[in-house]
Amino acid sequence: MRKLSLWVVLLMAIVAFASCSQAPEAKKQITEHVIYIGLDGWGSYSVDKADMPNVKALMAEGCWTLQKRAVLPSSSGVNWASMFMGACPELHGYTTWNSATHEIPERVILKNNIFPTMFQLLRDAQPEAEIGCIYEWDGIKYVIDTLSTSYQEMVPPSKIYTDEMAKMSVKYIKEKKPVLGAFIFDNPDHVGHDAGHDTPEYYANLKELDEYIGQIIQATKDAGIYENCIFIVTSDHGGIDHGHGGKTLEEINTPFIIAGKGIKKDGEFQESMMQFDCAPTVLEIFGLEGPQVWVGRSMSQVFE
Repeated sequence: MRKLSLWVVLLMAIVAFASCSQAPEAKKQITEHVIYIGLDGWGSYSVDKADMPNVKALMAEGCWTLQKRAVLPSSSGVNWASMFMGACPELHGYTTWNSATHEIPERVILKNNIFPTMFQLLRDAQPEAEIGCIYEWDGIKYVIDTLSTSYQEMVPPSKIYTDEMAKMSVKYIKEKKPVLGAFIFDNPDHVGHDAGHDTPEYYANLKELDEYIGQIIQATKDAGIYENCIFIVTSDHGGIDHGHGGKTLEEINTPFIIAGKGIKKDGEFQESMMQFDCAPTVLEIFGLEGPQVWVGRSMSQVFE
């Protein structure tokens, strides 16, 4: 009887050890497509006053914050890098508005001679996935890891600040049905520099950009992927007067709006969000986690 009891204890110990040693269960992918829209120079201060029905429909249908904070300096290159790389400038090394490479050595390079981006991590997980980025400012190409994209294209300079960006984006969505498509408009940044932030011209440009966002949403319907899409609309920084790069809330508070399949319809969320939280949030949609060097956290509370 004593021997039998010992065998029972030993068997229970083996079962417990086997249970503990099993690999953690992979996270479930939430949906198949992410459409990521960036508006350079779009400050949160403008949202309430802006005539942006398509953006506000996404806000009503999903989750959002107007208090996502930019990293410093509150300008383009360093913030797009932080957004795509899930880390702060002290780690990824891109520190200025026009960083074309790291000014500080990257803390980690996994491949492609660049700090790991959300595009790179998705490519590793889904080697055949269609991953694309269309943009107006050439600085974007330095922070996305172009070797991890299927397609990347800058709007021809002669056509910049027109509807050409929207046309190219719509065409790409209809033809390729991207798993991850990033579409980065260079306005309202230039209007903010020329006419000034929080001006009639600035709000007129936001209205125009909202029409382009509506066209992109419609393209996903035409492509038959709308029901399996998550839409993200966000920005790198805001601005004051004719510039940006400072420490005011008008410059560092940026919108983050997320809606679509698997997203709660909870409206505004109160959790703190930083620029580098964007990439981990995108990866969670695909059931993935970022590398240890990332400091960003997924906004998991937005998912059903």
